[in-house]
Amino acid sequence: MMVNLSQNAGNTNPYRRLVISERSMSVFPWPTGVTKVFAVIGDPIDHSLSPALLNAAFIANKLDGVFVALKVGREHLESAAHGIRSLGLAGLSVTMPHKESIIGNLDRVTERSRRLNSVNCVFWDGGELIGDSTDGPALVASVEAELGGSVSGRSVMVLGTGGAARAIVLALVEAGAGEIVIVGRREEAVAKVVALGSPAAREGSVHELKDVEILVNATSVGMAETEWAGRSPVPAELLESRHFVYDIIYYPLVTPLLEDARAAGARTSNGIGMLVHQAARAFWIWTGKEAPLEVMFHAVHSRTKR
Repeated sequence: MMVNLSQNAGNTNPYRRLVISERSMSVFPWPTGVTKVFAVIGDPIDHSLSPALLNAAFIANKLDGVFVALKVGREHLESAAHGIRSLGLAGLSVTMPHKESIIGNLDRVTERSRRLNSVNCVFWDGGELIGDSTDGPALVASVEAELGGSVSGRSVMVLGTGGAARAIVLALVEAGAGEIVIVGRREEAVAKVVALGSPAAREGSVHELKDVEILVNATSVGMAETEWAGRSPVPAELLESRHFVYDIIYYPLVTPLLEDARAAGARTSNGIGMLVHQAARAFWIWTGKEAPLEVMFHAVHSRTKR
């Protein structure tokens, strides 16, 4: 159980709490010898926004916890996994390239993680280390928040067949999406995602956008500092004002796909929302407390504007 450090229940302004904590950490008497430590592991990790998001959440809830980013190469994953137990880490986020390989170092995984063969959130259940995947549910929560309604019964096109796409498709099925059109370059990979999303999912092409309400880009096309930078996965002329276009990329904040969608009058969102909801879900899993979404959005937007 997390320790509540609240001394001023009357202060209900989350932004004031966040700003005060950034100016003077002495407002909260931590870290100490009893502070619970949470971490994210990956390689590279310097770009991670998770510490900003989750430390803001701990501060806003006045919880005695701290979140750090740890660079762990592939060759050190096994020893790092042992460190979760020996160091007594209270919870762990997992990012590339460890989402699959971490599984062999855990006691068990959730059914979702088993089906995806992927873990990005590790938590304790009694004395066991459990792995879960929050990618898909985070995307659905973000889309529904932007839409102001459920994805149930809606038609969705998902671009990509990688780990993110698989997690998103599974979550869309669980959320009751009416039809999920999978678009990818390799037929075999597309078939596997379709099978995962059965019976709602089917193979398709971007030219079927006219029949779809929601478009989700789960590829790296358009991401800065990659071979796909400056490109869009969809011809601009296929985008219409009735579409809702979600790009899970947030570097840059406005990708070529989102630029084209906005020019067509479509509603759009980048991957910041998915990132925040992902962290919020982990926060709830670890602490049992509702995540302060407004504070977390404020924290990440403060970082991305720098």
